[in-house]
Amino acid sequence: MLIWSSKGRVAAGALAVTLFTVFFFLPLAVILMSSLSQQWNGVLPSGFTLTHFVNAFRGAAWDSLFASLVIGFCASLFALLCGAWAALALREYSAKIQKYLGLVFYLPSAIPSVSVGLGILVAFSQGPLQMNGTFWIVLVAHFVLISAFTFSNLSTGLTRISADIESVASSLGASPWYRLRYVTLPLLMPWMLSALALSLSLSMGELGATVMIYPPGWTTLPVTIFSLTDRGNVADGAALTIVLVGITLLLMMKLERLAQRLQK
Repeated sequence: MLIWSSKGRVAAGALAVTLFTVFFFLPLAVILMSSLSQQWNGVLPSGFTLTHFVNAFRGAAWDSLFASLVIGFCASLFALLCGAWAALALREYSAKIQKYLGLVFYLPSAIPSVSVGLGILVAFSQGPLQMNGTFWIVLVAHFVLISAFTFSNLSTGLTRISADIESVASSLGASPWYRLRYVTLPLLMPWMLSALALSLSLSMGELGATVMIYPPGWTTLPVTIFSLTDRGNVADGAALTIVLVGITLLLMMKLERLAQRLQK
């Protein structure tokens, strides 16, 4: 909504700052204070310690961080590959077919993550595709949950690439493979990196489906944080939360910066 008066802009700005402070900054500040405190029995925490952050980089917590990074990158790269293929293939169909097939690709984002976890747990717990208790079942769940967002980013990127560029390449004798490799994909690369950043952040923070299917040895960081806080160990859970936020933001910033460089 456009606000033309100066008083309206000031009021809107004040409201935005208030909402940001109350719903984002204060909760994050509380988590940070909890992660640095020895105990919290009163209004404010007492004592200062880095023990909780030391615990975050060793033992089971470190294994959870490693598992989240491995699963996040594997699921995001696979979703990027499939999303790029789907977005490129969809352009060959008519507008009506694109509309209905697009709805199919967006369907995973409309299903609650708990339902996805339960469905995958039931589907792959027996039979020839039994994956229960393995790394692969977590990878499949994360791929299903993030694939729609990857497809959306890449579809948007393709609409911003002029068809004339590819037509000129074809008129000059470029084969479909050559055109894809040296024309389309380089132009699409900024959106591919943005899609990778978004998928990675979603995978790193996924809990609903993972908590239902994770096998021993592949406990992700959100599941570990949930387990710690559920047992009353809030301080260690808070430290892991800060680590998770920091690593996710760092990865997203690096990928987005690289995408911006490619757009110039």
